[in-house]
Amino acid sequence: MTERRILVVEDERTIAESVAARLRAEGFLVEIARTGPDAVEAFRTGRPELVVLDVMLPGFDGLEVCRRIQADHPVPVLMLTARDDETDLLVGLAVGADDYLTKPFSLRELAARVHALLRRVDRASSAARTGTEILRIGNLEINQAERRVRRQGVEAHLTPTEFDLLTHFANRPRMVLPRERLLADVWGWMDGSGTRTVDSHVKALRRKLGADLIRTVHGVGYALEVQP
Repeated sequence: MTERRILVVEDERTIAESVAARLRAEGFLVEIARTGPDAVEAFRTGRPELVVLDVMLPGFDGLEVCRRIQADHPVPVLMLTARDDETDLLVGLAVGADDYLTKPFSLRELAARVHALLRRVDRASSAARTGTEILRIGNLEINQAERRVRRQGVEAHLTPTEFDLLTHFANRPRMVLPRERLLADVWGWMDGSGTRTVDSHVKALRRKLGADLIRTVHGVGYALEVQP
């Protein structure tokens, strides 16, 4: 089996080498970049299947790196941030990040997140090959084969994780889904940690597709509420 390529973008040498060592132990082929410009060049020449990306970088920051690589070729991005600030996290999701970890983080959790992201990519590729039908719920249209979404005829650009989360909701319209279940079903996390990840992605979907799209059920979770 061909090794899957991962690009690690981190200017702190100790962190970069630790992350790379753990991912290599997991069976991945890993390249390291330490500046914004080097990261964009490494992505263009190496075509990794996933990017682990620090926000703070020399040259230009990780948000700009994310914008440029997603414009070049969409790829799953796991963003690393030193601040647990919701605004920063939402900005990261807005420019194309799929998931994030706040420093300090465990290498075990990072590896688990990487595997979960790649499993979602594999599932998406499988759905595209089988030509899964288009989901239409009210004024929402989801083309699962092409991974395209329109609401009231207007197309929205979603990250891979946003698309998977929306599709999960759309297959269960108006059903209240607890955050822990969403983490297990969409992200593949079985321990129920990281519910803020769900909250951030729901906010991103609302921003891109309308604030009325997903209803909050306080103390429980969320439900898709699409109007005709």
